[in-house]
Amino acid sequence: MSGEVVAGQVEHVRHVRLPADRRTPAAARALVRAVLAEAGLDELSNEALLLTTELSTNAVVHAGTELDIEVAADSVGLTVTVTDFAGGPIETVLVRPRAEVSDLSEISERGRGLLLVDHFAARWGTIHEGARKGVWFRLDRGEAAAAPHAVVPRQLATGAALGSPPVVTAVAAGPTPTATEMAALGQIAPDPYSDDPLPDFAGGLLARVAEMVGAAGGVVRLDRGDGAGSRVLARYGRAPRPDDELLRMPLAVNRPYSGELELDAAPSSYAQPLAALVAERLSLYVENDRLRRADLRRQSWLTFLAEASELLAQSLDVHLTMALIPQLVVPRLGQWCAVHTTDEWGRLHLAAASHADESMLARLHAVLAETGPESMLARLREASRTESQVPLGAPMEGFAVPLVARGQRLGTLAVGRHQRHRHDPDEIAVIEDVARRAGLAIENARIHEERRKVAHTLQQSLLPPVLPVVKGIGFAAEYVPTGDAAEVGGDFYDVVPLSDDRWLVVVGDVSGKGVPAAAVTGLVRDVIRVLVHDARPLPEALHRLNETLVERGGGRYCTLALAAVGPAASGEGDLAVSLHLAGHDRPVAVRADGRAGFVGTGGTALGLLEEVATPVAELTLRPGDSLVFYTDGVTERRRGRDLFGPERLRDAAAPLAGYSADVVAARLKTAVIGFSADTPRDDIAILVLRNDFVPG
Repeated sequence: MSGEVVAGQVEHVRHVRLPADRRTPAAARALVRAVLAEAGLDELSNEALLLTTELSTNAVVHAGTELDIEVAADSVGLTVTVTDFAGGPIETVLVRPRAEVSDLSEISERGRGLLLVDHFAARWGTIHEGARKGVWFRLDRGEAAAAPHAVVPRQLATGAALGSPPVVTAVAAGPTPTATEMAALGQIAPDPYSDDPLPDFAGGLLARVAEMVGAAGGVVRLDRGDGAGSRVLARYGRAPRPDDELLRMPLAVNRPYSGELELDAAPSSYAQPLAALVAERLSLYVENDRLRRADLRRQSWLTFLAEASELLAQSLDVHLTMALIPQLVVPRLGQWCAVHTTDEWGRLHLAAASHADESMLARLHAVLAETGPESMLARLREASRTESQVPLGAPMEGFAVPLVARGQRLGTLAVGRHQRHRHDPDEIAVIEDVARRAGLAIENARIHEERRKVAHTLQQSLLPPVLPVVKGIGFAAEYVPTGDAAEVGGDFYDVVPLSDDRWLVVVGDVSGKGVPAAAVTGLVRDVIRVLVHDARPLPEALHRLNETLVERGGGRYCTLALAAVGPAASGEGDLAVSLHLAGHDRPVAVRADGRAGFVGTGGTALGLLEEVATPVAELTLRPGDSLVFYTDGVTERRRGRDLFGPERLRDAAAPLAGYSADVVAARLKTAVIGFSADTPRDDIAILVLRNDFVPG
């Protein structure tokens, strides 16, 4: 074999072709590691993996073609060959840096990785074969053990002297690669530095360069800019003394990272370029660590913002939303946080505050309450007025950002600095994003609260404030609005006095929800009151109401139950009831003896047809009897696929015979609500009319 002496019989040979890809060095290392394990040459692992990384990385960077990696192992050593297909001459190879070569760029141009190859390999050389060119190296057990302790010149073979690669005469086919090896060889994309943790890599590289330059000790320091300061990443040998002559090389990394390589060695023309080369190599790994950490951090910020948005969106209560904001910020984004809101006069009011140290919360509130031109409150006013970020000084350092939503100034979000360091640009951007989301959440909660107040006011205007108190007649009602408190429903009830010492009970349900349904509900109530005041008979009143809804109802319809109740002609304490149902569910009559059943005859809903049928049903309520009216929110209360239904209402009302009207109404409401754990999807209205006559 040209250029290399075979030390023993070849037992393991593996060959693979890899693309010019950033994953190729990791795949090449995996191949070498597998052969070393098969041949029992684990003691050569460090040197073999280091040199394989150097050659494969340089080939990927400079050749840009596919690479052939061949690994051959015998009983005493290992041979690795890395070839590419770029053609042309190989860069000039240095046995060792010449005295006149002191600039790092010159060493890089003349083959940076070959310095390490020359130092560690027992033998090595170059390959020229047509369009193929490459480098091979040989590691032996004895040589590998002695190499780190002395710099020994190697026999170099270049150009035509090495016309063929170091291929053994008898090639034994290796076993089929395992799934793990195939993954490492590029079938599955691995992390290129997963097997080289930064401290281990830095320690190994520091030890090698220290031994190469004869340094008594060395250290690699790294400051990640996280407030922890500069820390020792790797150490070798004894600690430098103050009077030692030291060789220092800064690491070329981007902010906030900074670091340096320090060797207890004289900065000679040989040591200085080699240390610079090692520092450059180490900088690549440190920069990769910075980028990886920055990427993970940005992913965590995105996750945090998504979770914060979800939490803020779930709250439609203004006070709860403002109380939630400091809990999201502290301690992840700062030691403390305060939320101020702006009133109609532009004055700031503290809405919520939190501190990572609960013992400091009182102090925080005191500082936030101070007034004056240099106070924190003045700085917060500046942030709100200018709608820009404003720094906050001692004693509570930090900065304030405005809370703005839809062009309106809502207040400020103040965040204290971290315990050990100031905010970096990424954190400031996240805080500003949190402020934007918090402003929108507060504004949405305010809008929802205003809608809820409007809906509540409108709903209350459609219901009587109190039911009349009539001797011998008991009235009671229960009303549960739909689960959306900001939506007004179409269910209503009323009790209106008639001119002939009777009372008119009205229970109705207008189709739909919202303001349009509420407008039709108000129209129905007002028309009924006007017609009753004019002493119109109930059938005529229903026909007039139907005409009104057809003309002005906007396509909505209404189901209605009317019951005129007054003393019966018998004069024995009975109540006579004239019941009219216009498409409404039949009420339940609960007798004093516990019998319960439906009464009345169904008719036509109002607002659908020009002519409607509203048959009348006459019935008598004896003392202790009750009549239960309800809307479809009761019967259509759902639990999965099961409905509460009118029969359950009847069965629930029967045991309530003998109870007062208000007790009957309350217990029926409890039974309906307790039927399902879900919030009501429709309004629930129950009205109970009871004969309370007591013989005198």
